[in-house]
Amino acid sequence: MFKVNADLLKRYCEFMGINNVPKNEFNQYQKWFRYYHDFCHKYQFITADPDSLPYFIRKLHEKGQAMPQQEQASRAIQLYYSMPSTQTPDIPKAPNPPKSPRNSSHETRKYGVQESAKLPVEIGNTSANISLLTWDQVYWQLKNTIKVRRYSMNTFKTYAGWIHQFQSFVKNRPPQSLDTDDVKQFLTFLAVKRKVAASTQNQAMNSILFMFRHITKKEFGDIRGAVRAKRKPYIPVVISRPEIDTVIANLSYPYDLVVKLLYGCGLRLFECLQLRIQDFSFDTAVLVVHDGKGKKDRSVPLPKSIYPELKGQIDTVKQVYQQDLDDGYDGTFLFDQLEKKYKNAAKEFCWQWFFPAMTLTFVPEGNERRRFHVHKSTVRKALKAAVREAKLCKRATSHTFRHSFASHLLQAGYDIRTIQELLGHSDVRTTMIYTHTIKRRTLKEVKSPLDFDTSA
Repeated sequence: MFKVNADLLKRYCEFMGINNVPKNEFNQYQKWFRYYHDFCHKYQFITADPDSLPYFIRKLHEKGQAMPQQEQASRAIQLYYSMPSTQTPDIPKAPNPPKSPRNSSHETRKYGVQESAKLPVEIGNTSANISLLTWDQVYWQLKNTIKVRRYSMNTFKTYAGWIHQFQSFVKNRPPQSLDTDDVKQFLTFLAVKRKVAASTQNQAMNSILFMFRHITKKEFGDIRGAVRAKRKPYIPVVISRPEIDTVIANLSYPYDLVVKLLYGCGLRLFECLQLRIQDFSFDTAVLVVHDGKGKKDRSVPLPKSIYPELKGQIDTVKQVYQQDLDDGYDGTFLFDQLEKKYKNAAKEFCWQWFFPAMTLTFVPEGNERRRFHVHKSTVRKALKAAVREAKLCKRATSHTFRHSFASHLLQAGYDIRTIQELLGHSDVRTTMIYTHTIKRRTLKEVKSPLDFDTSA
């Protein structure tokens, strides 16, 4: 390895201290500093020339360095550029950028084949290709952007899945070379060849739009030329109260109580499974739903008819909780920054899941054993079997009970705005779909209010 000038390295270390680089990163910064000088010496770059940094980062990527290491290396070298004694000299006329290996062991990733996005850039009198954005970086940035906006990981999986299909459709072309015409062709392909539903095509378009706006930073443009899937009216599946009772009778514990809350409170499945002990208020008969769809909170009436079952479930959770404490478990799972804000919350009873999982989950990162809630797949599997046993003539899923909750309230005479708030819909037009699930009550002859019979 090329030996860096000792005085220069010393001044760089002093400059790190001035710029408040964390002490635990000093050694890493020095390592990238030495690697960068060795790289420039080998490929005849000027070390003070910022145009050499993209070549260096691309080389790190080809060597298999992870994205966090690439970013740290970039920060380390950019810090070097900002040193007072670092000046950009004349750029050499004929730099020799490193060539990409033909067979890289790091090409295959979870979401497709790795391919560097190379765009022409002028360096002196020579045109070269620099690595700006790869598909791996697209997925990595997508995950971080989703987290910053506090979207759910299901949203990330959906977006990543459609972007992966889009990547395959354009045959792994560099992300920054894609434009609106590519999107139009992909949407047309989905509508004409795949014959997807309109909602599916819109989901794909929203995923790609998110990538264009937040990852590649490009204008999405006008897609009016694309063939759009035909949208047809959708009426939710609703089952009657006797049918609901039949399904519940074919469910075992704790899935029968899960379905009673889905129907009795109009919950989404993930909202029900993420309930904690502290969300139940029996004195006020209110259930508080935290972090629902769109990270919104709301409150719904608690069904008094199932109070004994709910309190019995709390007693069961209390026994599991005490056994976990005796076994020295590390607490329940807390999301976001709750555990840093409330350091002992993970082991407090009020934060325990209302539907805890049967077994503890081992977390290798911290060598911990924690308790998660019942997984949604087990609920869906049990519900599917119960619907089959009930011999229903309708296709019923976990969301069917939420549809039935809204429809039965509307049928009982509750106004649409009240139902909207209970469901947590942002727009009343979303709730209006349930007006198609009940029998219309109309009078053949319209009368003036002055002619109404007021004797009753």
